[in-house]
Amino acid sequence: MQAQAPDRDGRVPGEQDRQARDGRDQGPPVHGGPDREPRSGGEPEPRRGRPRSAAAERAILDAVVELLEAGEPLGAISIERIARTAGVGKATIYRRWADKEELFVDVLRDIEPPEPEVSGTGGLGDLWILLEAMRTGGLARRSSVFLHSVFAQMKSHPRLWSEYQSTVIAPRRAAMLAAVGRAVAAGELRGDADVELMDDLFLGPMLVRTIHRPDAPLPEDLADRIISLLVEGLGPRAAAAGSGEGAGHG
Repeated sequence: MQAQAPDRDGRVPGEQDRQARDGRDQGPPVHGGPDREPRSGGEPEPRRGRPRSAAAERAILDAVVELLEAGEPLGAISIERIARTAGVGKATIYRRWADKEELFVDVLRDIEPPEPEVSGTGGLGDLWILLEAMRTGGLARRSSVFLHSVFAQMKSHPRLWSEYQSTVIAPRRAAMLAAVGRAVAAGELRGDADVELMDDLFLGPMLVRTIHRPDAPLPEDLADRIISLLVEGLGPRAAAAGSGEGAGHG
């Protein structure tokens, strides 16, 4: 049988189909992207094969952010567009994420500040750390038109919003509940009250200030004030003993 001549890209007919079946990435490397490494003289040199896993994932996440910053609505961004912007093949994306919604959740997680580190042993101290992280996150969303737009769009996509709630918000709520439970165990909070209700009482004011009232102030001492007010109670302070006795004799 006569051998088939390679095409102008140096591949024999059928090779591209075999590459697609094998799941190998298609598309040329992007200048300055994850498919290039610097030569000894500082000039980028193309990489052979697909990008390294960490570099490919970083390129994909950055590509989504780049498209969003350019004004592309979440619903209009396709996997094909993301792959082209990142300089990877679609197979690279689907090996890591089942669909767009799953990818977008990781993008949202990536652009948010890192999760705060708590001791895991403290009560009110850990609770303060978690509330303070919410406050600074609220400030970041207010000061960034990009973040504000992304979160506003996300709420109009029920599946994406649900995924975000279950993978990002739910773990944070669990961390808050655990901190409140530790505060009860340490005697910092009363032990005869509903722990979940107490958690809601601590969480509620910060949620109102950061999400429901975008014009509300977020002062640096807000977490301290929320905790102090709830621990001390909202009822009127009892009259001083001396003045109470005097009033009784009047």
